[in-house]
Amino acid sequence: MPNEARVAMTPDSAMQLQKLGYECVIETGAGKAAGFDDKAYKDAGVSVVKTAAALWKAADVIVKVRPPDDTELKRFHKGQTLISFFNPGANEAGMKALSAHGTNVIAMEMVPRISRAQKMDALSSMANIAGYRAVIEAGNNFGRFFTGQITAAGKVPPAKVLVVGAGVAGLAAIGTATSLGAITYAFDVRPEVAEQVESMGAEFVFLDFKEEQKDGAETGGYASVSSPEFHEAQLAKFRELAPEVDIVITTALIPNREAPELWTKDMVEAMKPGSVIVDLAAEKGGNCKLTVMDEKIITKNGVTIIGYTDFPSRMAAQASTLYATNIRHMLTDLTPEKDGKINHDMEDDVIRGSTVAYKGKITFPPPPPKTQAIATQPKKETPKELTREEKLAQEAAAFKVQTRNQVTLLAVGGALLLGVGLVAPASFMQHFIVFVLAIFVGFQVIWGVSHSLHTPLMAVTNAISSIIILGALMQIGSGSFLVILLAALSIFMAGINIFGGFMVTRRMLAMFQKS
Repeated sequence: MPNEARVAMTPDSAMQLQKLGYECVIETGAGKAAGFDDKAYKDAGVSVVKTAAALWKAADVIVKVRPPDDTELKRFHKGQTLISFFNPGANEAGMKALSAHGTNVIAMEMVPRISRAQKMDALSSMANIAGYRAVIEAGNNFGRFFTGQITAAGKVPPAKVLVVGAGVAGLAAIGTATSLGAITYAFDVRPEVAEQVESMGAEFVFLDFKEEQKDGAETGGYASVSSPEFHEAQLAKFRELAPEVDIVITTALIPNREAPELWTKDMVEAMKPGSVIVDLAAEKGGNCKLTVMDEKIITKNGVTIIGYTDFPSRMAAQASTLYATNIRHMLTDLTPEKDGKINHDMEDDVIRGSTVAYKGKITFPPPPPKTQAIATQPKKETPKELTREEKLAQEAAAFKVQTRNQVTLLAVGGALLLGVGLVAPASFMQHFIVFVLAIFVGFQVIWGVSHSLHTPLMAVTNAISSIIILGALMQIGSGSFLVILLAALSIFMAGINIFGGFMVTRRMLAMFQKS
């Protein structure tokens, strides 16, 4: 196909497939555009045939990138297996033709988004590349730096990038734009992705509009369709942002649907001259009203709109490597015995979900997987913000509770001391009362130490050591040599503990200093 440079098998993946018991065949020149020549395949033990017709005749399993065209559909025969992107939602004629031939079809875009199937998720692999390449393409058409600079020739402001849609492609674009130094904003209809966006250094754009979104488990990990009211609030927010941003990257797509229109003509007209829009949804109609599929246009007000649909092919070597690995993992699941024979287990969630035609029957759409894509998260209630009067009332109530507890403890302690005093001799009680008071005072002193200068553990350790030193100083003037020796040792060891604690604290603080 025009502009398609990817290939579904690389020399490395071919060697892995041979370990599964398969013999590998490739059409001559198939990997050339991706940087893999025929010699590399031959060195990996792959047979190279001259024509596609010869390939179809020789192979039991056909692996492709794009859906088969009309000519290719006629070449399939009963018992063959096709593994490829297939677009089953808009390719009913292709499904009927292949099911009539008795060909089994596995559509790579139908791989369910569950943890076990991540290694086969070709959509995510390609979306990751598309998101990265979209930022590179935007930078190639943007007339300034991404990062801000202060030079002798003047100050350069950083570029402002807005990424619409925080799926795999969106997150890849966010990561790339942020790493290049741009101020990055991101929007998604799923507010739960805000943490992911912020963890990558971007700012999540929130709407003052609350709408219950379906859980990701119900929609295969994708965003659900929004209400008209939410859509209008979304457009209003974008109109507000349009004059400020320099680069817009739109990635919003829902499987088997046309792309929603999110960036309207008036938003384009509100953007600054030299701004860039990269529309990753161009193949399904585009998120931008003015996008032209597979073309780059410049509007009257100087905004560049890029509608290329071949972003993964613009990094063909990387895209082919990832896609071939996805294919290899799919074949690994299909060949559990590693004997080169397909075991098409329709009880397996991943295989059943990906299969769109099997043994002469159309099996699309598949049933929902038994294992859900994303576990349903319990709704977190937003804590109510208290007024000043309510905060004061809470503090007063907490103080009363603490006071009541302390008075109760003192009363119980006093009663216990009185009980002991009724039976114990006076000499014992004199020392016992000092011991109890020392514990009480020591506890209050130690837990009252501020942790602002060092760690809580070090603060408590130093406070305990200080109490030890005070006790030892009181005993240093004793008439007994043994008591003096023990007091001196106590001061020495507690002193080492205190000074050592502050040295460790200083080292810890130095870890956070640039100089």
